[in-house]
Amino acid sequence: MSTPSAVTRLLLLGGALLIASFLGACAKESPESASLVIMNTRVWTGDAGMPWADAVASRGDKIVAVGTAADVADYIDDDTQVISVDGGMLLPGFIDSHVHFLSGGAGLASVQLRDAKTPQEFAKRIGDYASGVEPNEWIQAGAWDHQNWGGELPTREWIDALTQNNPVWVMRLDGHMGVANSLALKLAGVDADTPDIAGGSIVRDANGRPTGVLKDNAMQLMFAVIPQPTEVQLDRALSAAMHYVASNGVTTVHDMFSDDFDSWLSLDTYRRAEPKGELITRVYSVQPLADWQRVSADVTEHGRGNDWLKTGAVKGFMDGSLGSHTAAFLEPFTDSPNDSGFLLNSLDDIRGWVSGADAAGLQVMVHAIGDSAIRDLLDIYYDVAEKHGAKDRRFRIEHAQHIHPADIPRFALQNVIASMQPYHAIDDGRWADKVIGEERARTTYAFRSLIESHAHLAFGSDWYVAPAVPLLGIYAAVTRRTLDDAHPDGWVPEQKISIEQALHAYTYEGAYASFEEDKKGMLKVGMLADMVLLDRDLTAIAPETIRDARVLKTIVGGKVVFSADN
Repeated sequence: MSTPSAVTRLLLLGGALLIASFLGACAKESPESASLVIMNTRVWTGDAGMPWADAVASRGDKIVAVGTAADVADYIDDDTQVISVDGGMLLPGFIDSHVHFLSGGAGLASVQLRDAKTPQEFAKRIGDYASGVEPNEWIQAGAWDHQNWGGELPTREWIDALTQNNPVWVMRLDGHMGVANSLALKLAGVDADTPDIAGGSIVRDANGRPTGVLKDNAMQLMFAVIPQPTEVQLDRALSAAMHYVASNGVTTVHDMFSDDFDSWLSLDTYRRAEPKGELITRVYSVQPLADWQRVSADVTEHGRGNDWLKTGAVKGFMDGSLGSHTAAFLEPFTDSPNDSGFLLNSLDDIRGWVSGADAAGLQVMVHAIGDSAIRDLLDIYYDVAEKHGAKDRRFRIEHAQHIHPADIPRFALQNVIASMQPYHAIDDGRWADKVIGEERARTTYAFRSLIESHAHLAFGSDWYVAPAVPLLGIYAAVTRRTLDDAHPDGWVPEQKISIEQALHAYTYEGAYASFEEDKKGMLKVGMLADMVLLDRDLTAIAPETIRDARVLKTIVGGKVVFSADN
């Protein structure tokens, strides 16, 4: 065989180099495969730079591509899980910015009173539940609403004969008052001689005897004798809570601890679960404001956590609630002219706690519902910020329900986050006008006014107080149609907002409210692959049908943690 000439050899070598160069370029341009691809759906990214897309690809727990089906096609190989929808809507995972997580989980297995319509039904449900538990076992939770039967508060006499072997302490759905049976009152040492409690109320009958209803700080008398839950009970409550919120598209919760047991037990429970990989919900664990020094020490010892479990925040209380007539208002309640509510803690205490926590670098969140409480808290936040100097502190007001019109601009001016729960608007809207009057109601749950003033508005549920169902919250914010459908055009309709504004409050703003907007709240390359897939495009349906939408899949860290198919 003849030897190739020098020219031939050069031509062959050149061709080989060209082929190698081409193959190398192809290899360089071909992306590494994705572990999950969701395509053929309407994608709302929450990213102003590219708000809409058709497909998302993730690898591990991060998003690697967002765009058209063609954009993500190269990320698919035999090992890629592909979810092809042919419709629906993909969103960033919902962030519920205010829950009482373990109380909610425990309540799923307790007596259910939220929709009891009469005193008789209220009592019967408690009696039926008592018949199935062991003697001496406490009956708790409940989440009753006396407005369902006209506003009469329950009493121990309603349930005593049905619960002779079990102490009962069931709370109103707002968590600011509860009713005990006589056995529970006896165990707590509450009788006619028990003195009144500052920042609370022992409701008494005409003869001065406790009716069984305790409000706000007076509830501590009952909490002091209720046994603390065991680790097994807490772990079970966490599992139930995570699976419940996952079924509703929630991927992160901001847990405001629980008042019915030692708040630090919540954090202990999360710390048991996280190293074992048992969390399927990301948790921002918040501790009591009065414990700010302990929280500061805990952060020094353990750090602020990771993408699954984050700490470093504290939450306090200014006042109670509207439904319990314990929210603090500038003027008396319309239906109770001698009563304007009250503060649960002194202003000096709140100011000292906020100042200490802020100086320690903790994020401060404080519950304030009445217009007087909100104004006082804004003043405290302003003074503390002036004293300590400018920094990115992101003070939050939890609920911020009944804002005086003059104080609405202060949220944006002071960079105070309004952490609000839209479901409350369509719940309270059934009866709030008679409690505070139509004029004050005009800036109640003032979603639109806050957004137009450029304030940060983060949405949540307040579960167990209200359902942890963001689709109901979006429905509430967009329609403001009360639960009784008595306001088909919306209760205080001028405060309605758009679907995209509501989605923004449930995603990006929730991330901003925990200093995590760089990693969650949008579907964008490099962000955590936390997503929720719905059965319909919320922007293409009538607003009143939003509450009929369903979650098909919930993805946390690129893994499906809920599927409607299962």
